[in-house]
Amino acid sequence: MHGNARLADRPAEIITRPQTLLFAASVGIIVTNLFAPQTLVGLIGPSLGAAASESGLVSMATLLGYAAGLFFLVPLSDLVENRVLVLRMLVAAALAAAVAAFAPSAASLLAVLFMLGAACSCIQVLVPVAASMAPPGQDGRVIGDVMSGLMAGILLSRPLASLVADAFGWRAFYALSAAALALLAMLLGLTLPRRRPLAHASYVALIASLMDLLRQEPVLRRRALTASLAMAAFSVFWTAVALRLAAPPFELGQRGIALFALVGAGGAAVTPIFGRAGDRGWTRPATMLCHLGLIAALGLAAWAG
Repeated sequence: MHGNARLADRPAEIITRPQTLLFAASVGIIVTNLFAPQTLVGLIGPSLGAAASESGLVSMATLLGYAAGLFFLVPLSDLVENRVLVLRMLVAAALAAAVAAFAPSAASLLAVLFMLGAACSCIQVLVPVAASMAPPGQDGRVIGDVMSGLMAGILLSRPLASLVADAFGWRAFYALSAAALALLAMLLGLTLPRRRPLAHASYVALIASLMDLLRQEPVLRRRALTASLAMAAFSVFWTAVALRLAAPPFELGQRGIALFALVGAGGAAVTPIFGRAGDRGWTRPATMLCHLGLIAALGLAAWAG
């Protein structure tokens, strides 16, 4: 973030294995809210009397909110004590999920899902806290382990949402999510170390500094572009595939879609491997391998119809 942002209270302890698992589980639980709507659109639209175009927006609302949170809320980690910031965002996410469970219309659901997505950007506050607790030279390992929880949450969110919706309806998923987020807020409130920044800039100057970083750091520009394109491809695929699998000739129900989505959860197992590759200086070949794999997978999916 801003160049004047420093940490006054860096966590003194080195991160332990149980703490790493807690961080991984936390981001995994939080991120389920961003991608679960992609398998619920087929149920949400008819239940709220929404047109097909509005149903498609349901799967986008949380991701758009998340993007807004990354830009406007995550920079607050350079101004606000990080533990307090994370807990406030988790409470906001829990409240938004609870309201989503009772949303009376498509418009109200879209609004509350946008707010839910914005609050879920606390993921990107938790990851730096975990990295700051890593032993010297092992940042990549710790980040890789935490990101494996993130990937598991992304990939398991679809089968979990499908199974819950099949058994109890789509509103039950958001009620369950609200309870999980509230419980997580209480748990992290007891265990999360304090991480207090010392930023001398105002919030407006801090936001403006993001543009300065993009102009001054070519590596950041490349990484931001490639990551955004990869995530866009990933999101488009999983949004479309749920609707495709429910249509002829597949005609899968929520359980069938859940089983299909469960296959993708295996991808979380390789995330720590790429984190360790970064520690060894293999960032470029690892990135190229990931992108080639993504292109091959999308090509195969297009061929299969």
